[in-house]
Amino acid sequence: MSDASEEEFEVPQLYKRHVFACFTQRPPTHPRGSCGANGAQPLWDRLGKLVEADGSGEIGFTAAGCMGFCSAGPLMVVYPEGIWYRPTTPEDVDEIYSSHLKGGKRVDRLVMILTR
Repeated sequence: MSDASEEEFEVPQLYKRHVFACFTQRPPTHPRGSCGANGAQPLWDRLGKLVEADGSGEIGFTAAGCMGFCSAGPLMVVYPEGIWYRPTTPEDVDEIYSSHLKGGKRVDRLVMILTR
């Protein structure tokens, strides 16, 4: 006999893809650095506008705190794939948006391979 609390069930997904972007801002002289100090804000503003203008509701965009790889920033991660990106230009953001978020195709040249 199986306990009802152990039964498998389908968990509906709110978004087709969900982006978490680091908004941490430390002083430029901080030894760990930060995504904010590396120019993240204008990139995330651009991505937010793209997602908002899309209006499909398929893409979630969430401001995150420190994701632990400060000197590598600006960083974002896309789920459900768990792909980490380091965009540095507005064009990088546009490419991630159109290729991965909308088209499902990873942008290999911007992928960050992170190790602990």
